Amino acid sequence: MTTFDFMGKRKVAAAMSIALVVVSIGSVIFLGISRGLDFTGGVRVEMGFESAVTAEEVRGLLSAAGFTEGVVQNYGSETEVLVRMPPVEGVDQSDLGDRVVAAVRAEFGDVALRDLQFVGPAVGEELAENGGLALLVALGVVMFYIMWRFTGKFAVGAVAALVHDVVITVGAFSLFQWTFNLPELAALLAVIGYSLNDTIVVSDRIRENFRAVRRGTPVEIINQSLNQTLGRTLVTSLTTLLVLVVLLIVAGEQISGFATALTIGVVVGTYSSIYVAANVLLTMGITKQDLALPEREGVDETP
Repeated sequence: MTTFDFMGKRKVAAAMSIALVVVSIGSVIFLGISRGLDFTGGVRVEMGFESAVTAEEVRGLLSAAGFTEGVVQNYGSETEVLVRMPPVEGVDQSDLGDRVVAAVRAEFGDVALRDLQFVGPAVGEELAENGGLALLVALGVVMFYIMWRFTGKFAVGAVAALVHDVVITVGAFSLFQWTFNLPELAALLAVIGYSLNDTIVVSDRIRENFRAVRRGTPVEIINQSLNQTLGRTLVTSLTTLLVLVVLLIVAGEQISGFATALTIGVVVGTYSSIYVAANVLLTMGITKQDLALPEREGVDETP
């Protein structure tokens, strides 16, 4: 078993976590989140060309035609192009997709329309509200579950770790202005589940050791618990990251945002299970009395 002094670096870890959270919140406030079509509305157009064409060519053509805010990318092959266009001021949104196709056909001739989807602003607003509500409900359920299974101090630590993970993941998308759509929102919910699972495993071992180890300070017991679960944590994280890296490399743009969000969440979630949740326990003054088993009344334990 390893003997790393995790809690010996808890002040440095706390300072780093606070800095990352502050930067993330500041980025969301001042830069905002680059919301995709699922939240803003607009059109999604898939087109097939007779010969290879680059996304830069199509993007330049659309910009010249007045469609400057769209995202253009090749998908599947060099003859397939996906255009995602947010609402354009002064243009009827129901005609936006047809205008995009017409502008492309005027330059490239007979272009096959593979798919055209319209997302109305009302739908986008509803999705945003429901997505935020889902995150809040998930955090609330987690707090009640941890309070029921452990104690209130563990619940505060677990929720602090989950909020830490979600805020930093969203902050990364805001800071780099990556497009945020429903798949990325689903990734945030998956991050909550992943981080919660890891936190519960660590908390379980901490509780067992607080009850079983007769001597030792809270710092020593938590360090022992973290070292005992380190192998399991690393194996789980590395195998998950291996799959996510493969998705980032070969799955293409359609799933890259989801894989990126989940990759950040897994890395930050692994860190928070070790440093954030356990750090909060020490800050709140966890003791053996908090985790002592209740005495059974009316039971004579005399041999």
